[in-house]
Amino acid sequence: MVPVALTPVAALLGLAGMLISLAALIWLAYRGWTVLVVAPAAAMVAAAISGEPVLAHWTLTFMTSAARFLAQFFPIFLLGAIFGKLMEDSGSVQTIANFMTKKLGARRAMLAVVIGGAIVTYGGVSLFVAFFVLAPMALAVFQEADIPRRLIPAAIALGTSTFTMSALPGTPAIQNAIPMPFFDTTPFAAPGLGIIASVLMVTFGLWWLAREEARAHARGEGFNGSGVASTPAHDTLLVRERATVAQSFDPGEIAHGRVSVDLPSFGVAVMPLVLVVSINLVMNVLVLPRIDASYLAEARWGSTSMGAVGGVWGVCVALGVAIVVLSLVNRRRLTALRESIDAGANAAVLPVLSVGSLVGYGAVVAALPAFALVREWVLGIGGGPLVSLAVSTNLLAALTGSASGGLTIALDALGSTYLQLAAQHHIDPALLHRVAVISSGTLDSLPHNGAVVTLLAVCGSTHRESYRDIVMVAVVGALVALIAVIALGSLVGSF
Repeated sequence: MVPVALTPVAALLGLAGMLISLAALIWLAYRGWTVLVVAPAAAMVAAAISGEPVLAHWTLTFMTSAARFLAQFFPIFLLGAIFGKLMEDSGSVQTIANFMTKKLGARRAMLAVVIGGAIVTYGGVSLFVAFFVLAPMALAVFQEADIPRRLIPAAIALGTSTFTMSALPGTPAIQNAIPMPFFDTTPFAAPGLGIIASVLMVTFGLWWLAREEARAHARGEGFNGSGVASTPAHDTLLVRERATVAQSFDPGEIAHGRVSVDLPSFGVAVMPLVLVVSINLVMNVLVLPRIDASYLAEARWGSTSMGAVGGVWGVCVALGVAIVVLSLVNRRRLTALRESIDAGANAAVLPVLSVGSLVGYGAVVAALPAFALVREWVLGIGGGPLVSLAVSTNLLAALTGSASGGLTIALDALGSTYLQLAAQHHIDPALLHRVAVISSGTLDSLPHNGAVVTLLAVCGSTHRESYRDIVMVAVVGALVALIAVIALGSLVGSF
């Protein structure tokens, strides 16, 4: 129902402004225009058509929301990017990839790529760092096993971009951190449901890949081709612009720093990853809940609470400790430590600003009077708050091509409302957290998604050759897991 203060003409103009601005944002971003310019411009178009004060929305609504996102999550972007770059330059990611290849071999080539990707990304290594190391490893093992090279992107996507990003409890991925300030949750929210979702994603993805491999061999189709791109994908401007919206590492910094030719042992390589997961768990379960943080309620700390900041603190401490240990145990391998740290720090800037710009755009749209109509439609979706949250997050992630951007826009606009509805329906906020995160990692993997574009470029493949398999393992499998989590959560609650 249209609010009394909003006439039918104003409502129509407001909705038109949102749709026009969103269409312009999607089209220009897909064409390679930076969202640092496109997002505020699209927001101002929406405000102007709605008859709202344009400059006020730009300098106040847009910038305030973008700045709040940076204040909350830049530490994770920064530490995560530095950690990923040090893992790459120390040779640790390469060691892990080599270890999986050697242990599983060509007979289990698909599983080797999936497990190798899962280990490094669940341990905190940036998705794009993993792409550039795993692609040559996958090429070699697929060629030895005579598996079609067109399946390499899907195998890498399954191991790096699905369950370790959105489902496994404790994952340090930025998507898993975003709901924490909104719902007062931790990275380990709904661990049982997260594990079930992970099993479903992995099982479905491996089944599909095995099916495609068997069908290819039955047709006489083998490896067929060179696979990895000869031109580094990180040098492509279009890839950089799309990639930095989708993930937390600027691929343009991959080439900077100095990669060690002296690889560490597997134990040394995997130790920092174990530290990230274990320290994150200890901080969120044992340390932070026992700290007297009553001072956070004071105005000078933003009148917040440990529940709102503790999850981010835990991830930051885990990554910080892992960075120090990683630097110490690999001090002889990190011969250009300052350059590696600089590259990691620089790699965090463009992604966090890009996602922050998307968040600012969402804040302007949510502040328009006509957004009340959209809110009413979203909350009126049948199935209850969990279904409504899943649908809204999926749509926004799909439209923006960004799991983190779509998730933050959805929670900025409707997070407090969903929290109120959860209280009314006796839903554990941890369940909201897990549903929201898994939802962000489903329809975000559309053709314009930066991670998809980068992965295909790194593997020397095309949408025509490999995208169908990416859809099956990264979209369909994730949707199956999401439906299962919503069904189980509705029946038995969070666990």
